[in-house]
Amino acid sequence: MQAVLDEVAALGAKPIETLTAKEARKQPTPADAVKKLMKARDLKPAEVGDVAHWSIPGTDWKDKINARVYTPEGAGPFPLIVYFHGGGFVIGDLESYDAVPRALCAAVNAVVVSAHYRQGPEHPFPAAHDDAFTVYEWVAQHASDLKGDAGRMALVGESAGGNLAISVALALRDGDLPSPLYQVLIYPVVDSNLDTPSYRENADARPLNRAMMKWFFENTTLPAQATDPRLTPLHASLSNLPPTTVITAQIDPLYSEGEAFAHRLQEHGIAVHYRHYRGVTHEFFGMGAVVPTAKEALEAAASDLRTALAAG
Repeated sequence: MQAVLDEVAALGAKPIETLTAKEARKQPTPADAVKKLMKARDLKPAEVGDVAHWSIPGTDWKDKINARVYTPEGAGPFPLIVYFHGGGFVIGDLESYDAVPRALCAAVNAVVVSAHYRQGPEHPFPAAHDDAFTVYEWVAQHASDLKGDAGRMALVGESAGGNLAISVALALRDGDLPSPLYQVLIYPVVDSNLDTPSYRENADARPLNRAMMKWFFENTTLPAQATDPRLTPLHASLSNLPPTTVITAQIDPLYSEGEAFAHRLQEHGIAVHYRHYRGVTHEFFGMGAVVPTAKEALEAAASDLRTALAAG
């Protein structure tokens, strides 16, 4: 983990909270640091059968939502995982979050649809949430085109993407679309409170800290929106959600709310696997090639997904 943080520093990344959104999107990322380490150690990404680029019609017919579809070898039909990347609803893209959907495709033997979404401040809340639901709806309706089985779907999201996954699951409770059989939430954003124990403990942490989270919220929401249940599902009704794995990291301002969310799911009768990993930071989950704890966490999540999707 320290080797990754050292590489991020060596790449010269500036504090995101001091930049504009456009400037922040051009900064070196932890994924860049991992790629540098992998190259130095002659390590290769997880192998999958195929990676294809798709354009999904957006909520406005003029818009297209970019997606990468990772498909295993074989004819299928395979289980389907809809994955949403992180980045605080402002930064992050399909390339910087390639490692996790690729690894899940290989480990679960499932089709993984990794979807981008509109970001603030150009497209403030709830644009990303609207796109996330549109993506799930499209995947469910086009499962056969993707070699997938709409009866065996799951949601996975990291950080802000974890929030999007939850919002989709909540919206699906009363609809006609196939409900996900499982969801994996990796250090999800589930509240707007910046004064939790983990925020105080990791106020100056890297690659994520309190000042950055404040900047993310300011670039995506108005003050009146800060308690909207789509942004703060920790305080929403969580009944009838799918079984869930929640993963948190010790060096991360978000771990208190992730843990609290796992407990609230359990209070609503939802089966939960809560896993807290020590000695690692926010963004660690996609670093399995160089961080052993990340490999352990991904294998645990993949096992949970395989079990749930096989049963479905």
